[in-house]
Amino acid sequence: MTVISRRNLLAGATGLTVAAGLFGSADLVHSAATAGRRRESALRVGYLPITDAAPLLIAHSAGLYSSGVSNSKPVLFRSWAGLAEAFVSRQIDVAHLLMPMALQLQRVLGAGVRVLGWNHTNGSALTVAPDITDLEQLVGTQVAIPFWWSIHNIVLQQLLRAHDITPVVRRSASRSKRTVELVVMSPSDMVPALANRSIAGYVVADPFNAIAQIKKIGRIHTFLGDVWREHACCVLVTREDVIAERPSAVQVVMDSVVTAQLQITMDRNRAAGALTSGSYLPQPLPAVRTALTYPAPPYQLRHPDWSPQLVGFQPYPYPSFTRKLVEAMHDTVVDGDRSFLDDIDPSTAHEGLVNDTFVLKSIAAHGGTQALGLPADLVRAEQVQLL
Repeated sequence: MTVISRRNLLAGATGLTVAAGLFGSADLVHSAATAGRRRESALRVGYLPITDAAPLLIAHSAGLYSSGVSNSKPVLFRSWAGLAEAFVSRQIDVAHLLMPMALQLQRVLGAGVRVLGWNHTNGSALTVAPDITDLEQLVGTQVAIPFWWSIHNIVLQQLLRAHDITPVVRRSASRSKRTVELVVMSPSDMVPALANRSIAGYVVADPFNAIAQIKKIGRIHTFLGDVWREHACCVLVTREDVIAERPSAVQVVMDSVVTAQLQITMDRNRAAGALTSGSYLPQPLPAVRTALTYPAPPYQLRHPDWSPQLVGFQPYPYPSFTRKLVEAMHDTVVDGDRSFLDDIDPSTAHEGLVNDTFVLKSIAAHGGTQALGLPADLVRAEQVQLL
């Protein structure tokens, strides 16, 4: 088990402030410096109100959490910074985090972050103003992202570069130089910003793409799953001290999430109802239902056989994805210090970040790989197509 001193946490959190990407990171510094253990023995779950959190929320709604896991409603946070602060300061023990963000927290804070499994796949899109039909029309504009170290920013930049468009930060976009300025924005602020045309588009998790479509203030240009097949976005995380001290409770969480993933896949409409009627998500039912059940038309899908419009739910964290993700992070422009990447080898990053002990037990307990639609050898080749 990694032992984290107050001094190391404070130094790491200060570094994270410099690295940016976490708004309100001054609070994170304070939380890291004063982090202590909660008195409660039951694990607490935290989440952001997006469809990415569905497995954690449906697990609670269905009463799946049991021994060692709090029966209290999961704690809602309004920003990635707030969720990270609560996780680092041990206010919560389990959460869904952007996978690149989890790696950043681990490397910058040394916070003992461990990925237990995938919370979902796909579930994000590039949404643009109604009159924009081609990526070329984004040249010279601002596009919003939810967080610097997110799959959203990574895939968007890959798409732009593939079309000879350069992403820039902290400088205005230029048509003559073929640049697009990227800005970090809260997902809830993206919809009104697109409506008043202060941005030309945004790339984010649902249901914010569905909301723009329903309100007719934007159109979905590209589902990210149509670029990187069944990519992971948010992953299930805990800390090494939690694993060491309460492994049985961690297994309960993992088992509950896998059960919830299967339940969502079997009846997406019912899941949408539970997420909204239970006040887990503040967005209206039509938006959440759309986000979970996108029909193929009227979207122009390059790979309809990938079902890129559908958020997927399977838990296994493929090493091939971690490797390719880290490679992509090395090529991604962010506003802040990137030095934590210098010592990360893509070929060994997975072993240092992921603990798949619990997810493998959960897969076996739920009928094995076949029941979850996974390859028997749990090996896959990443499929990314930018053009």
